[in-house]
Amino acid sequence: MTVDDRFNQDFRERMRDRPQPTRNEIITGPVSDWATDFSHAEPEWAADPYRIQDDLRQRCPIAHTERFGGAWLPTRYEDIAAIAYDTEHFSSRAIIVSNVRPPREIAPVGSVPPISSDPPFHHDARKLLLPAFTKTAVAKQEQATRAFCHALIDELEGQEVIDAARDYAQHIPMRVIADMLGFPPEDGPKFREFVENALEGVNAPPDVRISRMEKLFNYLLAQIRDHVDNPRDDLTSYLINAELYGQKLESGHVAGTMSLLLIAGIDTTWSAIGASLWHLAKTPADRERLVTEPALLPTAMEELLRAYAPVTMARLVKDDMHWNGVDMKADDWILLSFPAANRDPEQFDRAGEVVIDREVNRHAAFGLGIHRCVGSHLARMELRVALEVWLERFPVFSLDDPSAVTWSASQVRGPRTLPLRIG
Repeated sequence: MTVDDRFNQDFRERMRDRPQPTRNEIITGPVSDWATDFSHAEPEWAADPYRIQDDLRQRCPIAHTERFGGAWLPTRYEDIAAIAYDTEHFSSRAIIVSNVRPPREIAPVGSVPPISSDPPFHHDARKLLLPAFTKTAVAKQEQATRAFCHALIDELEGQEVIDAARDYAQHIPMRVIADMLGFPPEDGPKFREFVENALEGVNAPPDVRISRMEKLFNYLLAQIRDHVDNPRDDLTSYLINAELYGQKLESGHVAGTMSLLLIAGIDTTWSAIGASLWHLAKTPADRERLVTEPALLPTAMEELLRAYAPVTMARLVKDDMHWNGVDMKADDWILLSFPAANRDPEQFDRAGEVVIDREVNRHAAFGLGIHRCVGSHLARMELRVALEVWLERFPVFSLDDPSAVTWSASQVRGPRTLPLRIG
């Protein structure tokens, strides 16, 4: 069987066996009460989830909804951390809340390993990726990343108003991930489409979602074919040739990990860069301080990650149980809002404020537990370089029209339009 046949057959079998919704399919629509009917897919949540989360933390720290077939939303740091570390009662076989749950049979590998993997498989699948994301490996990419940021700004110079999300932030992780995977850099528009389909299209009918997944898979399959014919030193060739337990990785494992790196590697960093620029644009004192004290940027960056953490992950309840005062049912979703954890006043002093010289900052922006982001060093490098270059080239900027800023309505939150006035 050729590589092409192996990957095609595996994918078709996965799609054929994918379950259809059997529980409440309602996802979007007006929320009656965030404590009993929440939906993170609503525009109100996208615009300002912090007000909602702060309210829930006071009156209903573990909210519930019948949407998505049943889901829970803890808002206290201690509850979020407890679930993130508890692999006995909560499964990671699906990490994006939708109206479809993958069958239990796909555990412990999951569809996008290692983030969808449960122990003991998770440890070994994650270990395969670690060499590509060490501080040393990431440092080798900094020069090219910086040069690319300058090239982007070269194209933007002279414009009075720049959409910093569309014309700057999104392109940086697209180029970095394309280089790491050995994908054509000109395929950036396709990457954006894949990201939006996977993370912002959860309300689409299952057949539409499957069709979109097929489009992503067909792209990955074409890249795999090309790498088999033309091996090179990149992550795709590495995954194709990697072995686990003395055997080549299964085709679904290779494609799933590639899709994870492509989608998560782009959207999270794109969102973090955009949110940081949004904050500095609306907070002149912080912007001016970072321009005059550039050495403060690494500390400020951690605070921006804490305050505007982009990522919310999900888990599935393994079995019916009573947990911290609520009755959870098997296959209920758990929405792990790391942004909510980062703004818990029991965990952080002045939790609702952005303190760019905050010294003690053990935030959860990169997650908690065994699934803490394997690419955190890469994300930090991209964010730091993106901000350094922007502040160097555009030391004075502000929001052109605050009402024109839009945010993604998904489990990865960041600005999608961010018009900034330069000078």
